[in-house]
Amino acid sequence: MEAANEALAEEGLSGIAKTQFYGDMQYMQLSEWKAPIETEQDPQDKRVKYFFYEDPEYSISKQPLSESEISQLKSAITVLTRFKGMPQFEWINEIIPAIETKLGLITLEHDVISFESNMDYEGLIHITPLFNAIVNRRVLRISYQDFKFPVPYDVEFHTAHLKQYSNRWFAFGYNPSRPAIIQNLALDRIKEVEEVRTEYVKLEQDWEDYFSDFIGVSKREDKSVEIKIFITDIEQASYIRTKPLHQTQKQLKEVEGGFETSINVIPNYELEKLILSFGERIKVLGPEGFQQKIAKRINILQKLYQ
Repeated sequence: MEAANEALAEEGLSGIAKTQFYGDMQYMQLSEWKAPIETEQDPQDKRVKYFFYEDPEYSISKQPLSESEISQLKSAITVLTRFKGMPQFEWINEIIPAIETKLGLITLEHDVISFESNMDYEGLIHITPLFNAIVNRRVLRISYQDFKFPVPYDVEFHTAHLKQYSNRWFAFGYNPSRPAIIQNLALDRIKEVEEVRTEYVKLEQDWEDYFSDFIGVSKREDKSVEIKIFITDIEQASYIRTKPLHQTQKQLKEVEGGFETSINVIPNYELEKLILSFGERIKVLGPEGFQQKIAKRINILQKLYQ
C-alpha cells in the first residue's frame, strides 16, 4: 500500500485505503486476468499478511488475450484485409500474417463485410506519392488533364489533403498560380507526378470544417443557404431520416401530402446530382434560384425522352 500510494502521489492522485487494496486484489483474481495470488501469514506476527504470485514469473502484463479481445482483433483484421493491394497500404500484407501467427488468430474463410471500392480506378497509382508529399511536405509538379482541355498542362501543387467521394479520389492543396482558393485535383486526371525543389506552403486548414458546408468536393466561394425540401412519401422520408442528405439536415416535419426538411449548404453540382437522384420523390421548395436550376435540368431531361 505504501508503494502504491507513493506512485499515486507522484501522479498527483490521492492514495488508496485498505478496503480498496483488498478489492483490487480480489478483482485481479476474479477478472480476466485470473491472477494466481496467494497469501501467507507471518509466523512471527499473525497480524502481518504477505501477498505473492504462486508463479514467480507471472505478470498481468504478460497475460494472453481474452476471448473478447481475440474476437475484436479478428473483426479488425477482417476490415484491414479489404485494404490489401491498395497503394500506401502495402504494410497490411506484412502485418496481418504476423498478427495471425503470433497471436494464433485465424481470419474468416469468407468475407462478412463489403466496402465500396473501385480497384480499376486509374487514380489509385497516385495515392502513394500524394500521401507521401503531404506527410513529408514536398512540392509536386503534376501533369494534369481535366475534361475541358484536350492536352495535359503542368500544375505546381502543394498537396494538403486527400478525400474520396463517389468512388473517386481528390487531392486538395495550394497552387501558386491560384493562391486565393484551395484547389482540388481528381486523381484519375493526373498523368504524371514529379517532386520539385520548392519550399512547401502549408495550408492552415481544418479539413473537417472545410467540408462541413457543402456536399462532394466542389466548393464555390459562396455562402451557405437554406435548401428547403419537400418529400412526397413516407418510405422516402424514412430513408432520408436515417440517412440525412447533409449533417445540417433539420428534423422532418409532416405536412399535407408529405414531409418537409431543409439543409444549410453551398449549392453545387454534387448537390444537384443528389437531389435529382431521388426522382419524383423529392421537390426543392427554395431558394427560388436553386429551385429553377433543378427545374431546368428536369425539363431538359424530359425532352430527351420525347
